[in-house]
Amino acid sequence: MAESDGRSEKEKMLAGELYRATGPEIAADLLRAERLFRVYNATGPADAEQRSAILAELLGAVGEDVVLRPPFYCDYGYNIRLGNGVFANFGCVFLDVATIAVDAGAQIGSYVQLLTADHPRDPVLRRQGLECGKPICIGSNVWIGSGAIILPGVTVGDDAIIGAGSVVTRDVPACATVMGNPARPRRTSEPGL
Repeated sequence: MAESDGRSEKEKMLAGELYRATGPEIAADLLRAERLFRVYNATGPADAEQRSAILAELLGAVGEDVVLRPPFYCDYGYNIRLGNGVFANFGCVFLDVATIAVDAGAQIGSYVQLLTADHPRDPVLRRQGLECGKPICIGSNVWIGSGAIILPGVTVGDDAIIGAGSVVTRDVPACATVMGNPARPRRTSEPGL
């Protein structure tokens, strides 16, 4: 669906602007991703080659030795880029209306959510069905504990640790350990994860 500037809703989405999640392009992309992740989620541990082929078709980029344990869910797939050796445990959700980049060696616990989808704070704009996306960047060798939620626009630096169940609302520096809701730096007197 094009607005007065002639761009489709998908073009606006990919540009990080306000858009409506409607129109034939967006609908087709959502159906494509759902078809692929349903097939992926039906595979078993012995289906490594099939899993690799599905991920190569579903995702924007997949490095070597990537493991995504099913079930795995995403919006579009093509906005997800995974570096070499990325591991994600069962039940992860990557809402990729904007880019999700996960660098080499990152380890992601079960039921982690990486959520690029965002909505306007202005209720008038929300009533119009507008939304937007902000990219998420996860550095190399990051460890994200189970059940953590990374919100739109967050960058997590290399070697950082996100505690299980944390809600990350702002950037995390390299080598930092954060935990809680909202996630805050761990004090040295706190017990380990």
